[in-house]
Amino acid sequence: MNQRTPFLQSGHVPTLVAAFLYFAFSCAIWVLNGAMAPFIREAYQLTAAQQGLMLSVPIIAGAVMRFPLGLLAQYIGRKSATLVEMGLVCVAMLFGLLFVDSFNDLLAMGVLLGIAGASFGVALSLGAGSFPPQHKGLAMGLVGAGNVGTAVSVLAAPPLAQWLGWQAVYGVAACAILVPAAVMVIFAREPQDVDPHAGLREHTACLFERDGWVFSLIYCVTFGGFIGLTSFLPSYYFEQFGVSKVQAGQLTMLAAFMGATLRVVGGWISDRWGGLNTLTLVLVVVTVSLVLIGFSGASLVATTLLMMLCFAALGAGNGALFQLVPLRWPTTTAVAGSMIGEIGALGGGLVPASMGLSRQYLGSYAWGFFLFAALSLVVLVVMRIMQIRWTRTWAEKGGRARLRPSPAPVRGGKAA
Repeated sequence: MNQRTPFLQSGHVPTLVAAFLYFAFSCAIWVLNGAMAPFIREAYQLTAAQQGLMLSVPIIAGAVMRFPLGLLAQYIGRKSATLVEMGLVCVAMLFGLLFVDSFNDLLAMGVLLGIAGASFGVALSLGAGSFPPQHKGLAMGLVGAGNVGTAVSVLAAPPLAQWLGWQAVYGVAACAILVPAAVMVIFAREPQDVDPHAGLREHTACLFERDGWVFSLIYCVTFGGFIGLTSFLPSYYFEQFGVSKVQAGQLTMLAAFMGATLRVVGGWISDRWGGLNTLTLVLVVVTVSLVLIGFSGASLVATTLLMMLCFAALGAGNGALFQLVPLRWPTTTAVAGSMIGEIGALGGGLVPASMGLSRQYLGSYAWGFFLFAALSLVVLVVMRIMQIRWTRTWAEKGGRARLRPSPAPVRGGKAA
């Protein structure tokens, strides 16, 4: 492929679109309990800690399921894996519609919502698989912009819950997931970027490599922060500022939409400026904005603007990180992306839980924001140390794609 080939001509666009829709609908379903949290808390009279647990379960469950789905995709194909997952999501939503009748049932439903959250690594690898290295950042950013599904969920679910009852929203979701399934069947095709001769050891090598765990730690902040805060914010706005349940969803949508949109920008900038340069700026902005949010709990306007800034940085960081993943693991991107996505989303599961505990035992949500800011700062230091070796082995200075043959891949922190 010529280095100057235009983006849209360099890969298979219908597969890119199908992967985007699959990821967008999956994200929307994944955060349904967060979007409807004010209704659910009222129905079951939940404490702050119970609410935090309810919001954490879908995120943690989705995280745990990501790596197995990515591994399955390496063997049956990414397109087939998406169809299996969407079928399971549809069944899970019917369970929510018909059988959720207590807080324990709600926690079980959270596990089932996690099925939708497993989509990440497979979606990005499928959508970007046919694009060359110099365009993978933008391709992954476009698919990753399916995070906009979280914004749609927090905007649409509260009015639907008010109109139909919150449990009926699961039934709406069961019907909605049929749309991306149909598009996937008709338009998507399997990319040819996987080594057909690779065995289980090669597919899972990223599990045993230091780079994979560092990438996962970075993703704990960028994506973990995005999904964790998206699930938490409707409750935060409702309780902290006394807005209505619908208004809480609308305010959350502003932040979530910024994060989803800037993911594309993050991938595009990283193709040109380098993913490591972009991530450095991202982590600085996230750290500062979270500290300021912790101090702005008395002002709805200041909190909303700072949340939008924080989410914009988180979204750009998600795009930047996944510009780097296919450069580091070019033939096992689905598995590597799923592992990184799994650990990153686990970090997101800690956000609502820590916020609930902060509120219940320390009397304020501020300490939860300060803790997250401290994590962001630590990750920034770790990344700056690791990038010295990365730019000598598999990436150009700043984290851009190498346009010449790379040295042997790095395993376990040493050149293979």
